[in-house]
Amino acid sequence: MAQLMGIRKMVVAFAAVFASAGAAIPAPSATALSMQTGAITSQPIGHYEFCQKYRAECEIKSKSTTAPRVTDFGWSVIRQVNLAVNREITPMTDMDLYGKDEVWAYPDTAGDCEDFVLLKRKRLMEKGFSPSDLLITVVRKPDGEGHAVLTVRTAQGDFILDNLENDVKLWTKTPYRFLKRQASFNTGRWVTIENGAEVLVGSVGN
Repeated sequence: MAQLMGIRKMVVAFAAVFASAGAAIPAPSATALSMQTGAITSQPIGHYEFCQKYRAECEIKSKSTTAPRVTDFGWSVIRQVNLAVNREITPMTDMDLYGKDEVWAYPDTAGDCEDFVLLKRKRLMEKGFSPSDLLITVVRKPDGEGHAVLTVRTAQGDFILDNLENDVKLWTKTPYRFLKRQASFNTGRWVTIENGAEVLVGSVGN
């Protein structure tokens, strides 16, 4: 009975955050655009080491599916998770926390950009979002520094959850050059982002 109740709760959560394909759900005020991904590419060393510790999280394989249309309630969940994690976690470098670079871990009270991403991804999965639609993404900031954000795949476009920004934005409305992200079909693989530079040029010109 307890197991059945748990399944029912998951079904209700899924229905609340996702709409059927034919449902008319208003998207955020932005053009629906998605990243164009390419070939398999190198996995960040921090993610590789994270996968050695959390193997189950990096062995999830999914069939290629169309990104889901998120409901108004689903958007509110996404925004709440982004804001809550940004407020709860104090930004701190891996060197300050662990005495070395590139440690990807779930943060307790402090962490760097990858840690923010991992926690947001975990919380959204707990809310019913699929791991194939919550993709860790590596970008380059305008100053040339590397950075990590969480991409949420939706029928309305690819949206970014960022520890440097409390608003959830369409990826083309961010100042970043997008380099690579987790593959939607395999949480342990990474793919290139083919149109990241083109979008950056377009956004700078606007």
